[in-house]
Amino acid sequence: MSDLSPTIELAIDLMSRPSVTPEDAGCQDLMIERLEALGFEVELMPFGDVKNFYAKRGSKGPNLCFAGHTDVVPTGPESEWKVPPFKPEIIDGMLYGRGAADMKGSLAAMITAVEDFIGANPDHEGQISFLITSDEEGPFVDGTTRVVDTLMERNEKVDWCIVGEPSSTKTLGDIIKNGRRGSFSGDLTIYGKQGHVAYPHLAVNPIHLAAPVLAELSTTHWDNGNDFFPPTSFQISNIQAGTGATNVVPGTLQAQFNLRFSSELDFDAIKARILEVLEKHDLKYDIEWTYNGLPFLTRPGELVDAIVSAVEETVDITPELSTSGGTSDGRFIAKMGTQVVELGPINATIHQINECVDADSLTKLSTIYTRILENLFTDKA
Repeated sequence: MSDLSPTIELAIDLMSRPSVTPEDAGCQDLMIERLEALGFEVELMPFGDVKNFYAKRGSKGPNLCFAGHTDVVPTGPESEWKVPPFKPEIIDGMLYGRGAADMKGSLAAMITAVEDFIGANPDHEGQISFLITSDEEGPFVDGTTRVVDTLMERNEKVDWCIVGEPSSTKTLGDIIKNGRRGSFSGDLTIYGKQGHVAYPHLAVNPIHLAAPVLAELSTTHWDNGNDFFPPTSFQISNIQAGTGATNVVPGTLQAQFNLRFSSELDFDAIKARILEVLEKHDLKYDIEWTYNGLPFLTRPGELVDAIVSAVEETVDITPELSTSGGTSDGRFIAKMGTQVVELGPINATIHQINECVDADSLTKLSTIYTRILENLFTDKA
């Protein structure tokens, strides 16, 4: 592999390790070895079955944290892959394998970027840190959120954070995520009375009861969004009712829904509006809430400017700031008052069979990360 860049070599090494959530398969040990060689102090922070670590170099000045995850989603049928998913190969310039884009390619680029930067600036200003978990693709209970809680308890400050999630869409660096919508879900059970369909007066059909409620919630105008966020979205993700027989009125209906909400609303306000609708329809129901995180936003400023400049210098485009898409571990890190931005490779094949990324783009991503460090921690004048 001598003809490959250090970033590609490291990406292939990481991708060769079958680290399906919450397994790490030695990925973090490999990263830690490289970081300790650079003078980072590494703290292992396991919780439950999840491996995490926090590493830092420097003790004064602003703290720029590179955050990411070593875990990947399952491969799906391996017979449908061009290459075995954990035996990565470059074919026609594309690096194939699970984790190429999400997000072992980014992790490799972060490590080599820091190696290049420290090699040229061993006495750099500020602090550089890494927050790495093996539980981003899974329940996200014992991963980044637990590490952040621990850091907050001891007043550890992280000023800026770059999450290596695959943010790009058509070309490297065209999109950077400077925020994410909030998310929470509801598991709703509506109770009726089971009976024979031929005697509806002796039964209470929960499907009929649920229909106007779900229709009202799905057509509710929650807000208009704002300059940074689209309007809040309500989506029904699952409905279950019935016994499997065509002549039986079911006794219960279960519905699951999710809201992705803007910074115009908070969890309590949305919850109150949903409960108001349920009460208005005089239902007998239970509901369980799953709170996934508040929206966060990093406004243009020192970090965003440094990233935009680095992208422009490297790939000659001006990135668009966006808060679209799902959630990420950035929502946990933002709780610290940290400015959080996501910047990574093209996301077209993430979680898919034949996940792949342009190999040269990972080398360029490393250069972008290096230039961000230079923009923040050196006097380039």
